[in-house]
Amino acid sequence: MQVVEVGTNAKYQSEFIEFPVRLYRNDSCWIRPLDTDVEEVFDPARNKRFENGDCVRYLLLNDKGETIGRVAAFVDRAIATLDNDQPTGGLGFFECIDDQAAAFRLFDAGKAWLQSRGMEAMDGPVNFGDRDRWWGLLVDGFDREPNYCMPYTKPYYVSLFENYGFQDYFKQYTFGIPTTWDKLTNMSQAVKDRAQRIFENPEYSFRTIDKRQLPVAAEQFRHIYNAAWGGHSGVKEMSAEQAQLLMKKLKPVIDEKIIYFAYHGEEPVAFFVCLPELNQIFKHVNGKLDFIGKLKFIWHTVIRKTNHKAFGVVFGVSPAHQGKGLEAAIALRMPHEAANNPDFQYDELEMNWVGDFNPIMVRFVSQLGSTIVKTHVTYRYLFDRTKPFKRCPAIGRKK
Repeated sequence: MQVVEVGTNAKYQSEFIEFPVRLYRNDSCWIRPLDTDVEEVFDPARNKRFENGDCVRYLLLNDKGETIGRVAAFVDRAIATLDNDQPTGGLGFFECIDDQAAAFRLFDAGKAWLQSRGMEAMDGPVNFGDRDRWWGLLVDGFDREPNYCMPYTKPYYVSLFENYGFQDYFKQYTFGIPTTWDKLTNMSQAVKDRAQRIFENPEYSFRTIDKRQLPVAAEQFRHIYNAAWGGHSGVKEMSAEQAQLLMKKLKPVIDEKIIYFAYHGEEPVAFFVCLPELNQIFKHVNGKLDFIGKLKFIWHTVIRKTNHKAFGVVFGVSPAHQGKGLEAAIALRMPHEAANNPDFQYDELEMNWVGDFNPIMVRFVSQLGSTIVKTHVTYRYLFDRTKPFKRCPAIGRKK
């Protein structure tokens, strides 16, 4: 076996994209990511993380020169020591045949590269970017299709990671929930009561966004995001530029009626950002959003409206308004919309990325009547094997 760096080699770059297509050809639930979404991660012109970091990609070749694995390693110096006991890099985009020796060669390559850059641990599988994409190893939910830009990985990867010595740093749950009142039979009455109190409180109001006013929505999103998440472990505050770029990027796929903001007076205090589950469309384009792919996208979204699944991208409530029922009220805006709009096309919602380090949110989402349908794990590997391992601290607790 031979580990080769992808670098600028066009053949290797193509193999990095095409190897998973062959590996998963018999997995009915796997959906090929858009090539451009993967390539963007490794393009300094499109990925701002290169301003404070670097990455490398490797392929693993067998004795015949055939690809049998791939991996990438990342250093983002802006967060390497943020809330960490040691400088920590990332390992991601891991794909490999069912062979422990092969997997360990890839892990070793990533580890060596990270050590050469001063790192003392690595998290994986993670992204050279934000947590909402390509983050975590699927450990449960192999019978369900992945959401857009979320990993669907082989069941045997779990033992490959754990046998190498990776340990569970935190879990990420995906909750499934129906979007109509008649199917929300398991919802806690206490949640309904708290939401109703907010609905009846004239100090609070709810609005969906207006695509014509996206810059305003972006700034309001940033205001709430930084209040709710900016101080949490591993999360940096969002800049105005980042917020504007995010909304600009989402604009082509936004469905205005499923992005909700809550206001206390005129102050934005909570958001629940949902999007059409794009993989339900992109699974028809075979990774290519070229001219034909765009025609298929329009056919399925505008003409046929074949997608009936939405997914929750991010949820946040300003700390001053937490614990008052606002979380319940904004989460129930979608059933409210569905009940009042006969043309509402979504009958299923998956609430993406609820970390086990946030037990309040886990408990709350469960009380909505949802169930865990997928579990991903973010692993951590300490290079000093004598150092005690610590899981990600729960929100509100000190490390």
